[in-house]
Amino acid sequence: MSSPRPRIVFGLMPWPERQAIASALRTETVGGLVLLAAAVIALIWANSPLSGAYEAIRDFHFGIPALGLDLSVGHWTADGLLAVFFLVAGIELKRELVVGELRTPATAALPVIAAMCGMAVPAALYAATAWVGGGSPDGWAVPMATDIAFALAVLAVISTHLPAALRAFLLTLAVVDDLGAILIIAIFFTSDLNLWALGGAFAGLALFYLLQRLRVWGWWWYVPLGIAIWALMYNGGVHATVAGVAMGLILRTTRDKDEEASPASRVAHLLHPFSAGVAVPLFALFAAGVTISGPALAEVFSSPEPLGIVIGLVVGKVIGIFLGTYLAARYTKAQLNPDLAWADVLGLSVLAGIGFTVALLIGELAFPGRAVGELVKAAVLIASVTAAILAAVLLRRRNALYKRLYEEENVDADADGIPDIYQRGEMDRPAAQHH
Repeated sequence: MSSPRPRIVFGLMPWPERQAIASALRTETVGGLVLLAAAVIALIWANSPLSGAYEAIRDFHFGIPALGLDLSVGHWTADGLLAVFFLVAGIELKRELVVGELRTPATAALPVIAAMCGMAVPAALYAATAWVGGGSPDGWAVPMATDIAFALAVLAVISTHLPAALRAFLLTLAVVDDLGAILIIAIFFTSDLNLWALGGAFAGLALFYLLQRLRVWGWWWYVPLGIAIWALMYNGGVHATVAGVAMGLILRTTRDKDEEASPASRVAHLLHPFSAGVAVPLFALFAAGVTISGPALAEVFSSPEPLGIVIGLVVGKVIGIFLGTYLAARYTKAQLNPDLAWADVLGLSVLAGIGFTVALLIGELAFPGRAVGELVKAAVLIASVTAAILAAVLLRRRNALYKRLYEEENVDADADGIPDIYQRGEMDRPAAQHH
């Protein structure tokens, strides 16, 4: 009896999965370019003669004090708009669990192990740096997250033809990262729990679940309920973005026979452009505005907390993701697609060191109202730009290969809308064997 053929890492993806991934990545790429623009505007604005206006707008309070919702503009973007981002992240996570890379242990092992190593090593390097320098250990979670939108924007800017399987791996890494970030925020960054409000939030989530299972339609049910769950979660002392990811995980991902699309797909289709193009860039606009000067930059590299973040993102992410991927492939007896090399995984690992949106959010939670908080923001920006530049250099060197693989993956000689490579009965073979 012949031994089973080894699984190929970064080989050809199933066509439906590739379509779903391509759709998600298109929106994220456009959103990432808007995010880059927002971050640049924030930096210019905060370092211009109009910096006073920037701070005045960011710190302006409005809301409904009676409901405990009198927040600054900066807090509304972090607690309100990012809840939409995490709602979309929750939907994407559930899609991955139900129909994507995470649905079976065999396909989930590699991205999950890589993501977990890519979170653990940066946190350990931060903790070690803070301990050696006598700094605060509070920022250990800041360098753990990858910003998929920023990473995809870098790929768009450097015009690389990264194969679909590598892009999908990056997306799955970011999804697992987001789950890790949400768990960290929920467990470690809760304050003064209000059990009545929290109980109300969980009751709201239970009702949300029931409405989904009873196939109740109509936004007029879900939008008011979602806002109530968000407000109760915020007043309960748990970061309000947790409400977003919880609702995303509850939404039904499989469609009924009489449905054109599942509720999760419809909500993602509606909210993903808003999340990527408006919510996250507005958060970046009011979170990334740090003062840049010679002494401030020097302090980033001389203070243990910001230095630990830079080392965690630029060095820790690379070591964690690369080694995690290599060990997972080796011990699951999988083979790397022969058209690719471990240098490609290294480039992707460096790209994953871009930790912008969630890193800034956790930085604000870890160092609220403390002077070191501004240095932490600067460290996230410096580390993300450094990782982007290094990744651009590594990936551009391989772009001729990527372009050839990309063209092979997309040849459609019969113009039926499905690449020919999917119609040869060779889906489980690596790209190199399609000749």
